[in-house]
Order: sequence, then C-alpha cells, then structure tokens
Amino acid sequence: MTALLESTDESVVVGGILASIRWRRSARARRIALKIDPQLGAVVITLPPKGSRRAGLALLRGHETWVAERLAALPAPMMIAPGGTIPVSGTSHLIVIDPQHRGAAVIADSQIRLSGQPEFVARRVRDALQSLASEKFRLSAAAKASLIPAALRRVRVKDTTSRWGSCTADGSLMFSWRLVMAPDFVQDYVIAHEVAHLRHMNHAPAFWALTDRLTPHRAAATAWLHAYGAGLLRVG
Repeated sequence: MTALLESTDESVVVGGILASIRWRRSARARRIALKIDPQLGAVVITLPPKGSRRAGLALLRGHETWVAERLAALPAPMMIAPGGTIPVSGTSHLIVIDPQHRGAAVIADSQIRLSGQPEFVARRVRDALQSLASEKFRLSAAAKASLIPAALRRVRVKDTTSRWGSCTADGSLMFSWRLVMAPDFVQDYVIAHEVAHLRHMNHAPAFWALTDRLTPHRAAATAWLHAYGAGLLRVG
C-alpha cells in the first residue's frame, strides 16, 4: 500500500472544464504520477516527498488534452437512493423502502428491499451488495480452484478502484465488491483469472491457457469491462 503523508483537494480548470484535483504526497513515490480516479471523478496527482505542486501542475498541463478527454468520458454518477435503480449481476434492481421490512436489505425479484431512514439507504445497500459479493465470489472461486486443483486460502471483497481482482502469493484472492453489479459472465471471467493465478503468478501463455479452461468468457468479459467497467465505479 502507498504510504501517504498528506492528501488535499482543489479545483483546477483543465481543458476548459473545472476539474477536481486530489493531491497526494507519498513516502514511497519516486516520481510524480498522474491518473484519473473514476470513482472520485477526479484527477489524482501523487508527489514524492520532495516533489512540488508546481512540478505536478506542469505534468498535468503536459497531459491536459488527455485528462480532459478522460474526464469527459466518465459515466455520470449513479446515486444509491430510494426509488432509484442499480444493477445486480447486470440486471437493474429497484431500491424499495418497505416500513414492514426487518433486518438487512434483501436482494430479490429485481428489487433491493429495506427499511430505515433515507440517509442510511446508500450504506445499507452497499452492505447488502458486499455481502452478496463475498458469498458468491467465495463459492465460485472455491469451485474453480478445486478443478485445477489449487490451494485457496481465503476470498475477500474490498472497494478498489484500480483492479477488479488480485491474488497474493499465500493463496488469498481479493475482488472489488462492485464486480457483483456486472453480468454473471463478467464475474465468472474475473474470478477465473484470479484463480488461475493460484497456479501461475504471471501472464505467460500457460496462465492464459488455464484461464480459458476455467471460463469461456474471456473475450466478451474484457470487452464489457472496457466499455462499461468505469460505470460500476461511479455507483455510490
């Protein structure tokens, strides 16, 4: 993880539009880095300990056209609110407040049904989606790992912005909970990809051959994520 020393925000005109800039100073950074964070809808500039804001702005200006185009291409935010809809496994689900409902939010019949005050809806819906993702991904990963076979230590879900999944050397898999909003064939591919890393911690031909043994959806899923993945990061 990046060791952050500080983080500040400001607004800067980039390519004729007002952009949100998040400045981060990292003890581990060796050079200035610039990226678009689709979840924040902002430009993130990371500075090394002695890097200056002036140098960061110079990098931004040097890539101004690219930054402006990427920001303009971001999907509109999708708010989690009563009466709104969000996808679950690629199918639109209506968020319904039911005063008679008790317990955690329930995801069924193209609805997410829950009770409580409107200001708590977003958190409770996210909790329900994370719980669904954790259970669904764990079962799918375990089933695929048993086919290889490979030792699967544990499966976790987090709210990541840079990757949909990852695999560690100790056999632990991590997935973005937001993946549960994507169609099932996309989930199947990402899980297969990470399970294949339990045998091959690289992207050599043997890794891709194993991935293709575990899922038939590689081409379709990668195309879907390229076209629509950023939209999942805008839900919240």
